Amino acid sequence: MAKEKKGVKIEHVSKIYQDPKTGKDFYAVHDANIDIAPGEFICLLGPSGCGKTTILRMIAGFESPDEGEIYLGGEPINELTPNKRDTAMVFQSYALLPHYNIFDNVAYGLKLRKMDEATIKQKVTNILGLVGLEGMENRMTNQLSGGQQQRVALARALVIEPGVLLFDEPLSNLDAKLRVDMRNEIRRIQQEAGITAVYVTHDQSEAMAISDQIIIMKKGVVAQIGDPHTVYYRPIDEFVADFIGESNFLRGKLTQKDGNAGVADIEGHQVEIADVAKHQIGDDVVLVLRPESATLADEGALRCKVTLSRFMGNYQNYQVMVGNTLVKITDFNPKNHKIYEVGDQAFVKFGPKDVHVL
Repeated sequence: MAKEKKGVKIEHVSKIYQDPKTGKDFYAVHDANIDIAPGEFICLLGPSGCGKTTILRMIAGFESPDEGEIYLGGEPINELTPNKRDTAMVFQSYALLPHYNIFDNVAYGLKLRKMDEATIKQKVTNILGLVGLEGMENRMTNQLSGGQQQRVALARALVIEPGVLLFDEPLSNLDAKLRVDMRNEIRRIQQEAGITAVYVTHDQSEAMAISDQIIIMKKGVVAQIGDPHTVYYRPIDEFVADFIGESNFLRGKLTQKDGNAGVADIEGHQVEIADVAKHQIGDDVVLVLRPESATLADEGALRCKVTLSRFMGNYQNYQVMVGNTLVKITDFNPKNHKIYEVGDQAFVKFGPKDVHVL
């Protein structure tokens, strides 16, 4: 549907603001380098104040970089006003025109471009079919549910056929179930349209579900870029590991190394690790162990004492102490497993490939 699939390139981009309390300058975004391929769905993910929305607004043209250059489809766009950029934004607030019906809301951008009525009708009809609102053209926006209003906002952005579609936390006003339904719809529509999408969210499960690549931001700096599988199982540092899902951090010292494999001393236990290529014997190491990657057993890698055992339906939630280290375990399908109770002695069981070494 899009006229052309366009990528986005951000080279050494920084944005400086002034702290209103202290009067001192600070970097909202510092030396960001991002390369988004045409047709990719990218999520900018991070906590509040990390710089993700600032990057989105700089791509859209609502903010200007203080350093660096932004390219859209190979064209430098720093000097272009928002209306001159081949982008469209879907806002958190929807920003619909309340006195217009669905058709006129979606057609608004096309009318500004002085298109003829026949072309406008065809384009609006086609896009409403794509977002699942066919036959509702005459409904007023105040008669719509939150999910329907979000679809109108999406249709209005898509109908002008932008090279890049920008999303600013578009689902944050919806309830939990509708959020899941709408994120799946947004991904479906983006793939059908073949359009490049840049999506800002602080919801890690949302980012994991819809992204080709995730860009994790921390205090204005790009912490890691990778596909969902990579950032989840091979986080670059403790911040990323802790922000993406839940993690246990096992601290110890590397005692043996044979090629890429090795053994670490964790709370007096010898733990086998599949990949310690970046470390040498004697190095302090931090092992990332996801709660679902471990189980409780009568034999295993780390002796522990159970401090919490809670049945959650499809999984048993455990907390155990390994020496002075708290370890969380999510044991799925507990019906077929032995259930350990608070106070039981047990072992945390996992394989060499179940941990990632930072």
